[in-house]
Amino acid sequence: MKTGRILLLCILAAALVSMVVCQSGDGPDECCFSYSPRRIKKDLIKSYYVTDERCTKPGIILVTENSRTCVDPNQSWVKGLRNYLNKKTL
Repeated sequence: MKTGRILLLCILAAALVSMVVCQSGDGPDECCFSYSPRRIKKDLIKSYYVTDERCTKPGIILVTENSRTCVDPNQSWVKGLRNYLNKKTL
């Protein structure tokens, strides 16, 4: 009976440790899971950044005064927008 309790305690401790390790993983902070279907006017965009390469989908996050929007980096309008913003900040 005592051995069974010790075994159960070890299993519970292992489960708790694995939960803590999984939650403190070194994963990406922000990823795009879907893209906005509409274009955003370039005058509204304050900045942009590229999502982490560890994300399952590549993405560009456009930052406006009030929001952040994920867009597809392969869209031609997004490429043009990035070029415009890069030149604007130089």
